[in-house]
Amino acid sequence: MSRPTRLRERLRRWLFRVSGPEPTPIRLGQRRIFVLPTRFGLALGATLMAMLLASINYGLSLGFALTFLIGSVAWISIHHAFRNLVDLAISPGRSDAVFCGTPARFGVVLHNPTLRPRLSLKIWPTGVPNGDAPFDIPAEASAAPEVAVATHVRGWLQLPQLTLETRHPLGLIRAWSLFQPDQQCLVYPAPEADAPPLPHGDDPRPGQGGRGRGRDDFSGLRHHQPADSPRHVAWKTVARGGPWRTKEFEGAGSQAVWLDWHHLPPAMGVEARLSRLARWVIDADAAGVDFGLRLPGTHLTPSRGPAHRHACLAALALYGLPAGDPRAAP
Repeated sequence: MSRPTRLRERLRRWLFRVSGPEPTPIRLGQRRIFVLPTRFGLALGATLMAMLLASINYGLSLGFALTFLIGSVAWISIHHAFRNLVDLAISPGRSDAVFCGTPARFGVVLHNPTLRPRLSLKIWPTGVPNGDAPFDIPAEASAAPEVAVATHVRGWLQLPQLTLETRHPLGLIRAWSLFQPDQQCLVYPAPEADAPPLPHGDDPRPGQGGRGRGRDDFSGLRHHQPADSPRHVAWKTVARGGPWRTKEFEGAGSQAVWLDWHHLPPAMGVEARLSRLARWVIDADAAGVDFGLRLPGTHLTPSRGPAHRHACLAALALYGLPAGDPRAAP
């Protein structure tokens, strides 16, 4: 970071009094709301100044009346823009885990304790161009808009500083406030785009018959062939945007699928291994089979279901992150 950038960052922190995650709920008091004219407001101010000078020069009574009438309306809009934000309370909402490369969506709860509605509000991460539509908060009610944040690395992602803005009622005045709720989202490793099929399980359970392509027990996934039956396609994987896979079955008996770090090629790097294991977790969950995960220092016994899927993906997301890394601690 260059020195001018650091100076601007320090000035912004001093001016707006936001230096990091804040405990919630956050109340927007008078000292946290800033008001400035918009470009349209500046243009109107310049026009009113020209009208005033012309009225003085030519002694136009109606010109004075019109100038002060429009000016008083613009002045009152400052008050309304300020009142549209003051006393709002901010609390963290829902933030579901996402895969790296997919925007994280943080829910932010805005509560309006007053008897007047709050109109035409916008919220977005500070420094990011805002393209979201405005929203309203009814009197004595709450709203929970979502804030999208780009993800680039796995681990815990801290909600960045947010900007809440309004230009209600006339668009002449911009009132805004900055805050950063203490809220985080877990980012899973990005699944490998073209991973090999699931490995066969190495935890045999009682059963009869050898391995084959029967229709009793699931044994793994393989690349889809045009001649494969549609009933054997892993439709859940396809629906999530993954590659086409075909389920393979054993003639009898069943096995748990083990996803083992040490069984991957030695030349694979850490992130590549995590990416492949993440893809296998998704495929095994879509196939509805029991699967376990083995990582250095982590051993998750075979199971199935959303909770087990999340536990495995969370272990991959946090693998190898040092204790001092902000991505490692919720």
